Amino acid sequence: MTGIFTAIGYQENWWSILTSPFMRSAVIGGTIVALAAGLIGYFIIVRTTAFAAHALAHIGLPGATGAVLLGLPPVFGLGVFCVGGAVVIGMLGKRASERDVVTGTILAFATGLGLFFNSRATKSSSTMTNVLFGNLLAISPDELTIFIVLLIALGLSIGLTYRQLLYSSINAPVAEAKGLPVRALSVLFMVLLALAVTMAVQAVGTLLLFALLITPAATAINLTPRPVAAMAISTGLSVVCVWIGLAASAMFNLPPSFLIVTFASAIWLAVYLRASRIQTLADRDHETDTELPAATQTSSPTPAR
Repeated sequence: MTGIFTAIGYQENWWSILTSPFMRSAVIGGTIVALAAGLIGYFIIVRTTAFAAHALAHIGLPGATGAVLLGLPPVFGLGVFCVGGAVVIGMLGKRASERDVVTGTILAFATGLGLFFNSRATKSSSTMTNVLFGNLLAISPDELTIFIVLLIALGLSIGLTYRQLLYSSINAPVAEAKGLPVRALSVLFMVLLALAVTMAVQAVGTLLLFALLITPAATAINLTPRPVAAMAISTGLSVVCVWIGLAASAMFNLPPSFLIVTFASAIWLAVYLRASRIQTLADRDHETDTELPAATQTSSPTPAR
């Protein structure tokens, strides 16, 4: 057993690693990111904007690499480009088909711009790696402060516009007919999504972004149809996955991003298989109930006259 643990990188001093200052910052930062992801994840699925969430992370790439060239914090440039791209997508992409075209076009341009900035300075190579794969263990105190401010802004915005945002997400044409500012709500949502993406990139990177923004919310929706309950479950799952991922990374010397993704995906798969089995049994019982009356009617004798 000891040989197996050694082979997978088990560290006997994992408790001292877990209680170290840099890991404490990672836990705080990861928790903040998970809370933001849990709040916005439900709306991402309901509004079918998963592609936009993924694209915004890549749109922020040139902002992070460009910030390095200017001597600014990468998270600042990442946020500026994410929010800028979100505003353009929200204003130009009213329908889903339009939104995908606008998102794809901005994504292509931003990716090329990011590669250009990366070729201008050697320092931005590590920045690009961190943006692509995340580096939760490298969160600085300044970034924690920024994340707290972003989380407060995200929570207040969703709390103040919850009903309008939910209504426009579920049925935008009806919401617009009733006088709700659907276009403004779309822009607001995209900006909130950009704030969540800015934080989530630091935790899991652009390539693994769905692990926090999409997977816990998809799991929660499989467990309950109620929006508030789904958001609460999604937030709880995100936080638990971050905590378990960080603890396991201290024990086995593995990247936290990989472990967070693994745990989130495993929970989603278990819940999805359970929901599929329940649905299959329900459909089978429904088919049986509809066949029984017909069979009974056929086999019953004709009443005497």
